[in-house]
Amino acid sequence: MRAPRHWLGLFACVLVCAAWRWPEQPRFSTGVDLTTFSVSAVDRRGGLVTGLTREDFEVIEDGKAQAIEFFAHGDGAAAPPMHVGLMVDASGSMERGMKLAQGAAIKFLNLLPNAADITLVDFDTQVRITRYPQRDFPRLVERIRQRKADGFTALYDALGTYLDGADGQDGRTVLVMYTDGGDTRSALSFSETLNLLKASNVTVYAIGLLEHAGSARLQLQMTLRQIAEVTGGQAFFPSGMDDIDGAYDKVLAEITSQYHLGYQSTATSTNGAWRKVEIKVKRPGIRVRSRQGYFGPYKPPGG
Repeated sequence: MRAPRHWLGLFACVLVCAAWRWPEQPRFSTGVDLTTFSVSAVDRRGGLVTGLTREDFEVIEDGKAQAIEFFAHGDGAAAPPMHVGLMVDASGSMERGMKLAQGAAIKFLNLLPNAADITLVDFDTQVRITRYPQRDFPRLVERIRQRKADGFTALYDALGTYLDGADGQDGRTVLVMYTDGGDTRSALSFSETLNLLKASNVTVYAIGLLEHAGSARLQLQMTLRQIAEVTGGQAFFPSGMDDIDGAYDKVLAEITSQYHLGYQSTATSTNGAWRKVEIKVKRPGIRVRSRQGYFGPYKPPGG
C-alpha cells in the first residue's frame, strides 16, 4: 500500500485529530477488557531481569493502585499474541549498505519467536506497507531482498502509516525500525509523530546506523531515542554495518524478556483524558521500561 504525496497532509491532520479526540484503551483479548502494558525490567547495569512474578509488580494509575489481573512473561503460550512490524529505510543513502541491512533484517525475522503476522514497511520518498501471515514468510523475505535504495527519507510518514494500520490489533504490537539518517521528506512533523506514538499501543525499537551522519549525529540519536522511549522501547546505535546483527540480537532479547500486565482500570471517566501510569518492581535495584500512560475512553457529551 502506498501513501500518495497529495493526501499525506490531510492524513497527518486526520491521524493527529484521531489520536487526541477519540483515544481508546489499549487492550488484550483475555475475556474482559483490560488496560495492558508490556514491560522490560532492568537492573542497575541495564541488564534484563527475568524470573519476576506478578507479586513483584505494582501498578498505579493517576495515583491509585490497580489490581493486576493478567500476567505473563516472555513469548510462551500464556503471552498475548504478538504482531510484529519491520520498518526498513530504503532511501538513496542506504545504497552502499542495503544488501547487508536486508540480510540482517531477514536473519532477525528467522530468529524471531512465532508472531501472528509480520508487517513490512519499506520507505523512501513514498511508503509501502504489506502485512504477511506466518505462512507467507518466504514472500516477505523475497520482498525485502528485492527492494532497491532510492529517493528521500519519509521516516515520520512511514511511522504514521504503520500506526494507522496497527490500530485495533489484539495482543501486543512491536515495531522494529531501521534507518541510517533523519527525516527529509515527510508531511508529518516530529511532534505530530510523537503524539501518534503516545496514543498508540505499539512498542518501538529503533536501530540507527548513523556512521555517516556527521555533525547531525547527536540530534538524530536524540530523535530516535524519543521515538522509542515514548512507547516504552529502546534505541540502539551500531558503530558500523558489522554491528547490525548485534543490534537486532539486543532487540530480540528485549522482545523475549518482556512482562505483560493487564488490569481493569478503576477510573470511570469517559472524557478521553491522559491517564498517568507508574509501573514499579518492589525488589530493590530494579526499574522498568514501559509506557507512561494512555488516553482513556472518550464519549461525546450526551452521546
